[in-house]
Amino acid sequence: MRNKLINTGEFMKHLKDGMTIMIGGFMGNGTPEALVDAIIESGIKDYTVIANDTAMPGVGISKLIATKRVKKLIASHIGLNPQTGELMGTGELDVTLVPQGTLIERIRCGGSGIGGFLTPTGLGTDVENGKQIVAADGKNYLLELPLKADLAIIRGTTVDKSGNVFFAGTTKNFNPLIATAADTVVAEAETLVESGELETELVMLSGIFVDFIVGGAN
Repeated sequence: MRNKLINTGEFMKHLKDGMTIMIGGFMGNGTPEALVDAIIESGIKDYTVIANDTAMPGVGISKLIATKRVKKLIASHIGLNPQTGELMGTGELDVTLVPQGTLIERIRCGGSGIGGFLTPTGLGTDVENGKQIVAADGKNYLLELPLKADLAIIRGTTVDKSGNVFFAGTTKNFNPLIATAADTVVAEAETLVESGELETELVMLSGIFVDFIVGGAN
């Protein structure tokens, strides 16, 4: 079995300017804080972040926004972090707001190899700008295209050394799905256990999707 355990220094070797990074979490809940801090320490710039939101000031993804090195953000809402809105207003941050259900479905399509999906959500609003409108059964729909990333960073409550992950409660949120839609996936473990110690019925993300593990007992 390949050793998936790395430290944050090794994680930073996978970071580069201009890359696209998916980040798990909902208002910071379930966001891999140590990996976010490592991204900041690495000094990379002009990268794209795909996430549900940018949390609150001083928490999770908001720390990346505060560095002003993020070039583009694709998210479902930014209202809890005033700085994100300010940078969007000044043009320092390119923000694309996507309805939450549409965002996660676009990510699911990216992870499943599906070319896109049709949805009525966003018709008649700014969301439809630049998108193809498709008629089906007498109704109009927006064609939404899949989202993928160079890197996904997730946080697991318990991770075994094979990369199988259990998420406690609402920390699950976007984490399992973004792990399917990125070229490289790094899991931050709150608790790291030996392979086989995590009960099969508790596995919420298979280790086949996880390339590297940081944290826990590492």
